[in-house]
Order: sequence, then C-alpha cells, then structure tokens
Amino acid sequence: MSRSPVEVVQKQLDDYNRRDLAAFIANYADDIKVYRLPSTEPSIVGKAAFAKVYETTRFNLPALHAELVNRIAFGNKVIDHERVTGVRPEPLEVAAAYEVRDGLIVTAWFLSAE
Repeated sequence: MSRSPVEVVQKQLDDYNRRDLAAFIANYADDIKVYRLPSTEPSIVGKAAFAKVYETTRFNLPALHAELVNRIAFGNKVIDHERVTGVRPEPLEVAAAYEVRDGLIVTAWFLSAE
C-alpha cells in the first residue's frame, strides 16, 4: 500500500525526532536533492551524502527535536513550519518543503528564519 505524501513527511519527522538514521533515510529517494533557500543549486545530492550530513551534524545532538508548528499539503507537496531545538541555544524556526513521488521524498527545500 502506497503512503500519502503527508504520511511520508510525518514518518520522516518522527524518525528525525528519534534520531533513527536508517529509518529517516529510508523515506528519501536515492537521488534526493536538498536545497537551502535562497540558493538555486542543491546543497546535497544523493542519499549517501544526505545520510552523512544528518549523521554528522544532526543525529549526534542529544537534545535534537523538531516540533511541527504548521503543515500545508496539496498534491504531492508538503510544507512544514518547524521549530527545531537542540541545535543552538535558542530554537530555530524553519520551513521545509517536500516533494513526494512514489512514496519517497525526491526534493526538499529548507528555509530558515535567519
């Protein structure tokens, strides 16, 4: 049974909060492209590079947690407003937009409040 885009995005958020790298990465396509807006070039390309970034800069932080503040979903796009704690002394406000195809996230765009 195929998961809806919202189910895929919620699953990756739950896996993120558990810092379960294998489960988290399983929600992404092998050729995932990640953009850090406003850049028009991807900052990460490919599942292996994506996993390495999260392994070394996020999932090693014991207090890491992303709180879902708001979600907009339409078609195969899901946009989350998240409040991330455990990265810096103060919470980080971010928007994460996901494009889901065939039950996997194929593109992600991240925009921080700063």
